[in-house]
Amino acid sequence: MLSKTVEQALNQQVELEAYSANLYLAMASWADKEGFAGASEFLYEQYAEENTHMIKIFQYINDREGHAIVAAIEQPPADYKSIQEIFEKTLVHEKLISKKINELVGVCMKENDFTTVNFLQWYVNEQIEEESTARSILDKLNLLEGDASKMYLFDRDIASLRIL
Repeated sequence: MLSKTVEQALNQQVELEAYSANLYLAMASWADKEGFAGASEFLYEQYAEENTHMIKIFQYINDREGHAIVAAIEQPPADYKSIQEIFEKTLVHEKLISKKINELVGVCMKENDFTTVNFLQWYVNEQIEEESTARSILDKLNLLEGDASKMYLFDRDIASLRIL
């Protein structure tokens, strides 16, 4: 059984994961509109992955006799200047998610809810991958130095990258 404190914190994370999904969906739409088919495919996959992250927490709350809540989600930005900006914002966002997951683990530790700490360990490890992938994509973009011909190859190759 979840304490009210842990239940509330988990519901806040559900809301944040839902926002993350919508953020990637908005980014995918922009990339699609701008002709970056590879980047949009990658970002659509990230949208689906964030939805999976959200539903896992949502179901966990209910499985532990809590009440998962569907919150209103803030609309993410719809316009971006470049693919570079999208992945810069992605890295900033993933760092925020890492911080929030760590804070959530801290709440669970204070509440002596070690079952939830154990459940959240997957998210802690996932965030290491998420940040690493975002940094790797930014490193690749920085190597392009704005060269449009290289951007074509980047866009083609990013569609095959499946681990943000």
